[in-house]
Amino acid sequence: MPTNSGVTLRPRTDADLDALYSIAADLDTWEERNPGRPAIPTRERWESRLLAREAEPDGNVSFVIDVEGEAVGNIGVFDIDDLARHGEIGIALTPAARGRGIGTEAMAQMLEFAFIRANLRRVHLEVIASNAGAIRAYEKAGFVIEGRQREHAWVRGHYEDIVRMGILRSEWEARRSR
Repeated sequence: MPTNSGVTLRPRTDADLDALYSIAADLDTWEERNPGRPAIPTRERWESRLLAREAEPDGNVSFVIDVEGEAVGNIGVFDIDDLARHGEIGIALTPAARGRGIGTEAMAQMLEFAFIRANLRRVHLEVIASNAGAIRAYEKAGFVIEGRQREHAWVRGHYEDIVRMGILRSEWEARRSR
């Protein structure tokens, strides 16, 4: 999915594995990307899980975030409900790609894919409450805060709230037409 900004979403290639594994192994941002116990997988185990997910996508759609031919992250919609037409979105970037508008552009492209190509009606996400930068970026993309699960996550030695955010296709379309 090319754009004029230099940020594209594309399928994963073997050349992307080093960059994607560096994200998976980044313990400093683990809680921002995963609900489970922090544990860095071995490269072999991580690749095995990645290949298994790709072989049996089960309602998941994911792309590599590419900037000028270099993989800088991944983004996808998972747990897609084919009846209710909704799914959860997730994004992860390498440290060098953060704070440069790359995630904002990738999110815009992924929402277009979700609403236009995948025919979803609603997209939602969860974010830890202390990740103010991500919350601002999601709001910029049109997500609204729908709720909060108090002290739901154990993050770096203390409990944190999980903020649930969502966007409806009608809201996305209204923003797009402006």
